[in-house]
Amino acid sequence: MDIDYNEIAKRLPRKQNNLREGWRVFVSNKTALIAAFVVVLLFIVAFVGPVFFPYETALKQTISDMLSPPSSRYWFGTDNVGRDVFARIVNGAQISLTLGFVPTIVGMFFGMLFGACAAYFGKWVDNIIMRICDILSCIPGILLMLLFVTVLGYGFNNLLIAITVASIPSYTRYIRSLILSIVENDYVEAARACGTNSVAIMFKHVLKNAIGPLLLLGTSNISEMIMMGAGLSFLGLGVQPPTPEWGLMLSNARDFMRSAPYLLFIPGVTILISVLSFNLVGDGLRDVLDPRLRR
Repeated sequence: MDIDYNEIAKRLPRKQNNLREGWRVFVSNKTALIAAFVVVLLFIVAFVGPVFFPYETALKQTISDMLSPPSSRYWFGTDNVGRDVFARIVNGAQISLTLGFVPTIVGMFFGMLFGACAAYFGKWVDNIIMRICDILSCIPGILLMLLFVTVLGYGFNNLLIAITVASIPSYTRYIRSLILSIVENDYVEAARACGTNSVAIMFKHVLKNAIGPLLLLGTSNISEMIMMGAGLSFLGLGVQPPTPEWGLMLSNARDFMRSAPYLLFIPGVTILISVLSFNLVGDGLRDVLDPRLRR
């Protein structure tokens, strides 16, 4: 009996386009889709907004307009020295996004480097790296940041360094445990048996399969870094006046909670929406990257 291989091929399930399938899963999560729109809007405000509201307008003091409520002239009102709150929110978005992304990217890079070396090579390499992480992990993250800020001094650049360095031990531990689970897979053993060198295995097999979980970790940690930066600035240990940073704006608004509550409400809601949006986008990406959660 003749076999029609073409007919059999037509009946076989076709391999789905991973990108298209991932987009379908992400779009089906309406909450994550709205959060992604908010994140895109936040980037537009941060990098396009200063074109229309230059940095100088966020610092300009108009004494005659002190504590003016929101109006058609000042959309978000003015603060206690007559500075436009809307212009400060717009310019502060770039600072907050920088505080969120730079420590996350740099911290994950070094965490991936140290964690991968510790997990893959093991022995004395693992012992040295993990003992250093143990020493740093004995100090709570916020206290470690305060230590670096105190030693280096206050300011935006020193705050970036403090948040980045304090995040590296946690990244290193997570990536080490992640890679330890990956190197036990059969395809890594097969690559070793074929004589593939360690560097090629690390980049081609191990790190490639760790990208998904790392992307989820990074997305959720961006919101945490934004909160850390705002918290340290709120305490007066991060960005210093008159820089338009959201946490610093909250700190300055404490004395005007009753007379001008919008000064406290607007930056607080801005931080809340930004942090919540990044977390919800991370939840949406988790659904995309984890096949077990796909509907």
